[in-house]
Amino acid sequence: MASTRLVEAESRRPGGPETGGALALAEVMPRLVLESRRVSGTLAHGLHGRRRAGPGESFWQFRPFVPGEAAARVDWRRSARDDRLYVRERESEAAHNIWIWIDRSASMGFASSLAQTSKVERALVLGLALADTFVEGGERVGLLGLTRSSATRGIVERLAQALVNDRAGLTQDLPPAATPGRFDEVVLISDFLTPLDRVRGAVQTISARGTHGHLVLVADPVEETFPFTGQAVLHDPEGGLSLDIGEASAWGEAYRTRIAAHRDGLSEIARQRGWTLTIHRTDRPASEAALRLLTLVAAARGLG
Repeated sequence: MASTRLVEAESRRPGGPETGGALALAEVMPRLVLESRRVSGTLAHGLHGRRRAGPGESFWQFRPFVPGEAAARVDWRRSARDDRLYVRERESEAAHNIWIWIDRSASMGFASSLAQTSKVERALVLGLALADTFVEGGERVGLLGLTRSSATRGIVERLAQALVNDRAGLTQDLPPAATPGRFDEVVLISDFLTPLDRVRGAVQTISARGTHGHLVLVADPVEETFPFTGQAVLHDPEGGLSLDIGEASAWGEAYRTRIAAHRDGLSEIARQRGWTLTIHRTDRPASEAALRLLTLVAAARGLG
């Protein structure tokens, strides 16, 4: 029979084991997952072509010279091959940021004997490993509402330190009301055991400017199967409430039905905004979710 435990607040802050685990996981991830999906070298050192004319270094196209433009814009070499004047346009490029938010609220401290680790430990390792891998791929990464984006090679240690100092995050079960840029990407890692209307509001706020995002739902296997029998008491780690439910097996079917409905609601929230939803169980390797996220981020940008 499965047993459960709840990780205390101090353990919901990333320490040496989580940071080391993130670095180890990042090292074994094939960094070519993103690299192989890049098109025509438009990504370099955090600069991403938007496939439109503008200031930048990558050639975009030649177009006919328009009377009234500055003569300095004429590409004389190209124009010499024809009887028309041409302007050499360059591809518009801008810093492209990836923002990560990791839920460290009380419910994330849950762990059962069927899991490899607690939800918060897995979320921390997954989030930090993704950050390291993205930076290695030339991305700028930051913690949503907490840090600036950066492409430093010490990104894991930098983000871990920010999380250690962010005690307010231990009581927040939803991301801050931030509004990233239109071309930014957001990865939210949580158990999302929050009323759907609140999750919907948070997603709407973040995506207000067209930001694309990904929901990563971290779940303990017990939370999906509810394998309990006999007398049981349910505890709410967020609100501190307890409920004696009597015979646990009688609650099983109703519980699983409600969880399925909640998941369907999350999927619909993501679909309405063009986001993705990934469900990751803590009895599975963290690399499975990480590789899926790398693929989804690349696909969202049309690089796949």
